[in-house]
Amino acid sequence: MKNLSFYKTALNCNTEDRVFDFLISNLKPSNTIWSYFVNWEKVFTNTKQIELALNNLNYLIGKNDFDKEFKFLLKENPNIVKVIPALVVRDGSNKKKFNILVDYQNKKLVYENYDFSKKDISDDDIEKYLRFVKETGLKILITDKKIKNLVDYMIGVEAGLDSNGRKNRGGHAMENIVEVFIKDVCDKNNFRYLKEANAKKIKNELGYDVPVDKSSRRYDFAIDNGKELFIIETNFYGGGGSKLKSTAGEYRNLSDVLNGKYKFFWITDGMGWKTTTKPLRETFNHNDYLFNLAMLEKGILEFLLK
Repeated sequence: MKNLSFYKTALNCNTEDRVFDFLISNLKPSNTIWSYFVNWEKVFTNTKQIELALNNLNYLIGKNDFDKEFKFLLKENPNIVKVIPALVVRDGSNKKKFNILVDYQNKKLVYENYDFSKKDISDDDIEKYLRFVKETGLKILITDKKIKNLVDYMIGVEAGLDSNGRKNRGGHAMENIVEVFIKDVCDKNNFRYLKEANAKKIKNELGYDVPVDKSSRRYDFAIDNGKELFIIETNFYGGGGSKLKSTAGEYRNLSDVLNGKYKFFWITDGMGWKTTTKPLRETFNHNDYLFNLAMLEKGILEFLLK
């Protein structure tokens, strides 16, 4: 860890041990911001795209002879077939074709293909679609009046699907938090920065040839202060686990790749490091620049960039 005057003046730490103790003792409990929760704009946009077809399917709610009415509805409005999978498929894939294992009890695997992307549907297709809504439980959902409106139901489904994206939003939250500090310094000093930039983008927009440790590497931030380039990677770990050890090793290696030509800052935080201090200390000892959010609050980014 590079010996910086900043540690003495801003953190009152005059040894590497004290700097590391400051880092560990000032880890943040959370990086949860409001955008972590449901992205309602996305939910309503996705629902809006199929709202008309869903309203047509509302015709079936409470019907006594569901099978007859279902066949009638699909013959009159074959276009609504495409929205049926959206009511039961919960992986967000928007798939329209399925190869379903319909029988395996007799030690023989029997599959049936279901295609909901057809524009022209036959009576046989309608029979298959009817079986699909029966076997997946959609028929019971509709006929037992467990719901009053399929549009409202779909909003709930989309909200549930969106919650699966929280992990990614958690990662982006750390980037968003760090970007506030970066943008402030860059705006004050007329520095340029890029977010989520690969080597090609950095070359095209900032003019630097940046090495990478793997072809898929996309750096969280690249900052040009007019004299040199700074590369920044960020992450946040609320819980422990084996991934933290491998992450620490990854950024030790990345420091070796970059520090021959450019300064590399690793900004990490989260209580997960409390249980994985050894690999973090190894990277702290190896890398020149390893910070947490508390150090950003103290002004280390502006100190280094200026």
